[in-house]
Amino acid sequence: MTRIESSWQGKGPLSTTLLPLSWLFGALSATRRFGYHHGLLRSEKLGVPVLVVGNITVGGSGKTPLVVALVERLRAAGYTPGVISRGYGGVREQEPLLVTGETPAATSGDEPLLIALRTGAPVAVGRDRVETGRALLRAHPEVDLMISDDGLQHYRLARDFEIAVVDGERRYANQRLLPAGPLREPLSRLESVDWQVANGRAEGEEFSMQLLPGRAERLDGSGSEPVKRLGRCHALAGIGNPDRFFDTLREAGAEPIDHPFPDHHPYSAADLDFGDDLPVVMTEKDAVKCRPFAAAHHWYVPVQAQLPEAFFDALLARLAGCY
Repeated sequence: MTRIESSWQGKGPLSTTLLPLSWLFGALSATRRFGYHHGLLRSEKLGVPVLVVGNITVGGSGKTPLVVALVERLRAAGYTPGVISRGYGGVREQEPLLVTGETPAATSGDEPLLIALRTGAPVAVGRDRVETGRALLRAHPEVDLMISDDGLQHYRLARDFEIAVVDGERRYANQRLLPAGPLREPLSRLESVDWQVANGRAEGEEFSMQLLPGRAERLDGSGSEPVKRLGRCHALAGIGNPDRFFDTLREAGAEPIDHPFPDHHPYSAADLDFGDDLPVVMTEKDAVKCRPFAAAHHWYVPVQAQLPEAFFDALLARLAGCY
């Protein structure tokens, strides 16, 4: 955690010093929102309903597991969803890029590759989500519903529905805008989204999402074990809230030695070498980047997002009105 990120936990001297910059950030952000809301700037439609899954804070909050759960549930309901993403962390010579299970994580970014591998849904990445969505639809005309993984602030993409996700533990920290706090937009922005989902403990009208761990899987695909069978192990996590993963391992009976990494960390084989024979276990998001140098003692633990049926019922009811 950087010094600035640490200051977001409260309203201390560093955060207060940065307040003038946060006011400037807020003014620029509000001006941009005003432009799109009043037609001074143009939002563009894709021709299919668009569901944006995002947040108003920086850092991970659990959007990717939710996107996976949405793809699976919408497909079961008869839809053919596609997914677009910025592809953060990926380096590409050309955009938009269609992502398959064979795309290197260094090109696509870790989260889009994870979604493609887990769901088999059409996935495309690019900084311009409008052009990215159009490219995906040209390649996959069967897609009848688009999910944008992140992009709540990408107002050029017209959307039909918005889901805002929050980390149920960290919440909104000091509730200040960047860089004095973690907020990309003020808390009042939540009044205009369709649904709020809390990763963990929910408050008010939020739906609670629980991430349930599965069995530990070998990175080389040679087998699986209950997490508790890992025993004493090295645990690494390059996600927004690494402690959540480490706590999950402990609750499942493992005894992890914690090794947090920055979100979207570009792993090398040296990062997994701890000079002993203990198992090395990681998140599924980390695993898509570490498979090229997987060894027999390397494991990952996938998670499944569990949400109330009332959430899916409300979503499907609203979607039915789009067709």
